Amino acid sequence: MKQFQPVSFLLAIFAVIAIMAIGIFIAEQSMIGIIISIITLFIIIGIGFARKKRMREKGML
Repeated sequence: MKQFQPVSFLLAIFAVIAIMAIGIFIAEQSMIGIIISIITLFIIIGIGFARKKRMREKGML
């Protein structure tokens, strides 16, 4: 079994929250909320991929 990584877990939770926020803002028809949620989602996913790349390069994965 792989080791639990709390930072990766938190990034995944924040990404799910951003996806849920997109749905909520679509229901509320708030264009600014949708755009902010999408940008936030891209930032969170980018941080996660960059972190995974660094960990792979260091041999931690």
